[in-house]
Amino acid sequence: MGFARRHPILFGASLVVLAAAGILLATAVAVWRTAHTDEARRVGHADVIAVLGAAQYNGRPSPTFEGRLRQAELLYEKGFSPRILVLGGGRPGDRTTEGEAGRDWLVGQGLPTGAVFAEPVGSDTLESLRAAASFMRDQGLRTAFLVSDPWHNLRIKRMAHDLGINAYVSATWHSAARSQWTRLDGYTRETFAYLYYRALGR
Repeated sequence: MGFARRHPILFGASLVVLAAAGILLATAVAVWRTAHTDEARRVGHADVIAVLGAAQYNGRPSPTFEGRLRQAELLYEKGFSPRILVLGGGRPGDRTTEGEAGRDWLVGQGLPTGAVFAEPVGSDTLESLRAAASFMRDQGLRTAFLVSDPWHNLRIKRMAHDLGINAYVSATWHSAARSQWTRLDGYTRETFAYLYYRALGR
């Protein structure tokens, strides 16, 4: 207590730094733990499988996007849901959108056209999930498996919850998640992205 009385400003600043470090560490652990949680292991069914979009090139999904689509296809084929919703808009100059490219890819894999839907809206994760929430309300759907890369799990589940979606995460460990450096970068970015979302809501 003597140090605190002699140097109150320094002591207060030290407490702030320690608190911030504690929050950062706790969030990083939560991001890592949620990344390694596949809720399809305990939840047998949801109304829809929602795939978060990623880059596409003239209608061809990028390897990262294809990894997510393959995970959604696997969940569908194992009977976890009767429908898939692919999310994601396009960029200026694109001839198609992430949602449409993903839907076309899944149909090209042999999935029924009536089981695959696209919401080609959103330039970021939150906008895409808002589009998913709107689609689900219109269709009377309440539960969803969210498919993305593992390090996104904590943030997308929180966003979905805030939007009224009863969401479960089932990520892909293929393509983007194969490299250890990619995983480390993903965990780091998502730790700060999650804190940013909780602080500012976007």
